[in-house]
Amino acid sequence: MNDLAKQFGANLRQVRKGKGISQDNLALLAEIDRSYIGRIERGEVNITLDKAYQLACALECDLVELLPPLSKA
Repeated sequence: MNDLAKQFGANLRQVRKGKGISQDNLALLAEIDRSYIGRIERGEVNITLDKAYQLACALECDLVELLPPLSKA
């Protein structure tokens, strides 16, 4: 998968763990399947904006905390 998906997944994992939330609990809070959360964190899937917002809301963080930094081409 692309670097953006991997970076998003790493940021998601960091924020989730920093808040002491398990993948199971995040899945319940965000109403997303737990196995899909794992695939997101491993950067195996490209998620929609809807899913990204669901995750940010469930983690009570700004979406920008989950997004990879902009890189100049």
